[in-house]
Amino acid sequence: MQPKPKKRNPTENGERSHGVVDDVTVSSCISNGEDLGPIIRAAFEMGKPELLLHQLRNFVKFKESEIEDLCRVHYEEFIHAVDELRGVLVDAHDLKDSLASGNAQMQEVGNALLEKLDELIESHATKKNITEALYSLKVCSDVIGLCVRVNERLASNMYYPALKLMDAIERDYIPKIPSLDLRHMLERQIPISRAHIEKSVSNEFSDWLVQIRSIAREVGQQSIGQASMARKREMEVRNRQREAEEMSRHDVKECLYTLETVGLDEDDSVLKFDLIPVYRAHHIHTCLGLQDQFQDYYYKNRQLQLNSDLQFSSSQSFLEHHQIYFSQIAGFFIIEDKIVRTAGSLITNSQVESLWDIALAKMISVTEDQFSRMQTANHLLIVKDYISLLCATLRKYGYQVGPLLDILDKNRDKYHELLLHNCRLAIDESLANDNYDKMIIKKDYEYRSNVLAFHLQATDIMPAFPFVAPFSATVPECCRIVKTFIEDSVSFLAYGSHMDFYDIVKKYLDKLLITVLNEALLKVIRSTTLAVSHAMQIAANMTVLERSCDFFARYAAQLCGIPVRLIDRPQASLAAKSVLLTSQGAAHERMLILVKSKVDEFMQLTDNINWAPDDPPQNGNEYFNELIIYLGTIVPLAQQILPLDALSSVISGVLLHISEEIVSAFLNADVRQFNLNAIIGMDADLKLLESCADEWFQTAGLNELQGAMNLRHCLTEARQLVNLFLSNQPENFLNPVIRQKSYSALDSQKVLAIAEKYRDLPEKFFSRNPRNPNKKKSIDLLVRRLRDSF
Repeated sequence: MQPKPKKRNPTENGERSHGVVDDVTVSSCISNGEDLGPIIRAAFEMGKPELLLHQLRNFVKFKESEIEDLCRVHYEEFIHAVDELRGVLVDAHDLKDSLASGNAQMQEVGNALLEKLDELIESHATKKNITEALYSLKVCSDVIGLCVRVNERLASNMYYPALKLMDAIERDYIPKIPSLDLRHMLERQIPISRAHIEKSVSNEFSDWLVQIRSIAREVGQQSIGQASMARKREMEVRNRQREAEEMSRHDVKECLYTLETVGLDEDDSVLKFDLIPVYRAHHIHTCLGLQDQFQDYYYKNRQLQLNSDLQFSSSQSFLEHHQIYFSQIAGFFIIEDKIVRTAGSLITNSQVESLWDIALAKMISVTEDQFSRMQTANHLLIVKDYISLLCATLRKYGYQVGPLLDILDKNRDKYHELLLHNCRLAIDESLANDNYDKMIIKKDYEYRSNVLAFHLQATDIMPAFPFVAPFSATVPECCRIVKTFIEDSVSFLAYGSHMDFYDIVKKYLDKLLITVLNEALLKVIRSTTLAVSHAMQIAANMTVLERSCDFFARYAAQLCGIPVRLIDRPQASLAAKSVLLTSQGAAHERMLILVKSKVDEFMQLTDNINWAPDDPPQNGNEYFNELIIYLGTIVPLAQQILPLDALSSVISGVLLHISEEIVSAFLNADVRQFNLNAIIGMDADLKLLESCADEWFQTAGLNELQGAMNLRHCLTEARQLVNLFLSNQPENFLNPVIRQKSYSALDSQKVLAIAEKYRDLPEKFFSRNPRNPNKKKSIDLLVRRLRDSF
């Protein structure tokens, strides 16, 4: 089915309701240049093309009538313009005739003037030729005079004035010289003269390169020497400050503090060196237009010299030649710094930095290699000190020396390991040579060097001489070794990349005290040949050394420039202090073991005791008397050497061990039986030992210790055992109340084992002493009850 055609708007495309095209619309479209296609199409679709054609014809006629009206309006003006043009043409012909007449008159008058003008021109030409001849003569004369002056300057080696004169001749005179021969001669000779000047200054510069290399070493040595002097002055100031601080710590009255001004201005005159040949060569080459060429020549030659200076022969001793090596490099860069600041653009900062990077890399390589070969701490320290002075010197000139200082930091562990090795040998030798007797000081200077120098004194009052120190000779010797270690450690770490290096020194100091000194002392303590008196003295020495740790920390802080008030804090103390304190316990334990071993030797004599004597011993057992005599010699010695807490620990341990050994003697399998007389003898021994214990407790001052317990309490087990078998009713041991009160230290199994060995005395021995018939029964009852309880 076909769709219905769309209905057209009656007024669309300019059509009227009756289908005829509007004339105004057609005229408007034609005037505006619009497309008439839609109108024509609409006319044909409506079947009225004649009407459209008629309208177009009417439009043409309308336009033709407009053209005719326009021409009619402007016709009169056009005729008027033509008339005016004809009048102008007439005036032009009159003017032409007037000009021709004036020209003829001018020609007649000008002929006479032209003749006079020709004569004047000829005169002027003659004058000009004469003037030019005079000028040419003057120019040639001036040029010859300048040439003479150039020759004089060249003869006097005044190259810059000679160049300026030659430039003036080229610029101002050669273009004006009328003589071709003279001009050509000058054009040939001036380049030759310039080449002569360039060669002369180049030769002078080459000589300077040779001389400055030998001068550089002196410059470097003098500059490093100035840095060394400045460092010494700084150390003197620090020493005075440390002394003042020490006096302040000890509350010294009338202490005057003054600020001294020290002249720190360095004498730069010793660092002067001749750079005139460099300035001159650079300036002349700049004037010759060869500035870039000379700068490149200078840089390459100086780079070759630096590479030569940086080479170090493996056949040479670095320890002997390191100062020459580093001073040569220092002098080189001091000279380059002066040149870069004073010679203009001869060498740039970036080029100098490039040379420094080359030198720095090579110095680092050489230093690392040589440090790896060194096995002596002192050698490392000597080289390190000079390198630090080199860095301090070149840092003033703006060179980055951090990487070189980092090499020193990388080798600090090796240096301290070598230093620790040396200290270990020295300490071992000192301990091996010590007789472990108290040090006797007879002179004032000995007291100052061995006691006051390390703050080992118990009081600031000077003692009477001879003075018996509480330590042996190895203590001040070890303190001297530690003090030297601190000084060497600070010397190596000072003036490095770390400004605050106290913590590093403290770390190595702890390592020395813990891994070297403490281990050496423990090694001696663990020795199988160690005597009791030696063990006591070592323990006393360790007490003094532990107390001296505070002095070592303060001394290290003073050398590092750290205020002592920061070191006196408890948290800032050395870790070695607690380690040495712990080792004192090991020494006390070792001493106790040695004493116990000696006690065991005496207690072994119990094998020879008659455990069933007919009569009780009159004065106790003989072995026990010998034991008392031995303890009587050990306790006073320990009292003089050990502190109260250690003394109490040792004596208590020995007495407790004796008590245990007495009980063990009853339990010994070789003791098959014992009687009351043996118990009475053991009671006499215990009473004697308890009496000595009470005496030691009072005379040694142990009663002054807080919470101190009487030494006789250490013998409680043996005393309660003897009391049990001396009692008439041993079965009371089974009574919990009585046992807790009188026999709390006894073990039931031990009591059973010992009670089974008890035998009553025969009847014949009761003639003098009445017999207690119930005692044996009581003991038998005790044995039965104890067996039943198990």
